[in-house]
Amino acid sequence: MNVNPQFLAATAHVDEAAIQPLPNSRKVYVEGSRPDIRVPMREISQADTPTAPFDSEKAAGERNPPIYVYDCSGPYTDPAAKIDIRQGLPALRQKWIEERGDTELLSGLSSEYGRAREHDPKLAELRFNLKRQPRKARAGMNVSQMHYAKKGIITPEMEFVAIRENLRRQEYLENLRQSGPQGERLAKLLGRQHPGQHFGAAIPEEITPEFVRSEVARGRAIMTANINPPETEPIIIGRNFLVKFNANIGNSALGSSIAEEVDKMTWAIRWGGDTVMD
Repeated sequence: MNVNPQFLAATAHVDEAAIQPLPNSRKVYVEGSRPDIRVPMREISQADTPTAPFDSEKAAGERNPPIYVYDCSGPYTDPAAKIDIRQGLPALRQKWIEERGDTELLSGLSSEYGRAREHDPKLAELRFNLKRQPRKARAGMNVSQMHYAKKGIITPEMEFVAIRENLRRQEYLENLRQSGPQGERLAKLLGRQHPGQHFGAAIPEEITPEFVRSEVARGRAIMTANINPPETEPIIIGRNFLVKFNANIGNSALGSSIAEEVDKMTWAIRWGGDTVMD
């Protein structure tokens, strides 16, 4: 079979412009209670605030600490990461899943449709190098984050999203207080909560792993943390958490190629897409 080269898996690549470092910022990882909980964020540096006229001989500046913003771009904006679309992403949550001991690996695909496509030689050139065995729950086990939450279990995924939702807010306010009188005033301003109508929302000053667990257990929030695939970064969606964006990248039955779809995905997550669908 002669496959159009644009549809080959071998043509998959990342647009270099989509993985270039963003200006005046750097990708950082905030560690949790264990070394393998590393939560990505973007640290944005700020210029000093002038405290004297620029033309003054005693011109000085008040230091402004860096601010941290949500970063859902994965390894694509990490200068230390080696990006190879054909090899797939690291299995970020594999160890967490295995530690719970309530899942097992399948020997292969279990659906008749999946097995038929797996053994179809016409699709060989479209396949990527990465081949992970699918995972399933052991007999009688429930492996959802809601199940763990209702059992009172705080999972690494819950700690991950708690750190992510906080965005180092408390550290930022403390750095502001230490920067000088102006910073102390700003910390008071930024640290206050508006006394208006809450309409049932109950957002604490700090998001803790226990708060995440309780919101999931009550059915007020959901987490994207299924056992398949293990490479996804956990996020949480609910009224008491940050707003999330779904990027619908779409595809054309007439003109889409693997390379074009990869480009759309990497640009979507670079500009803030938390979840991506086609």
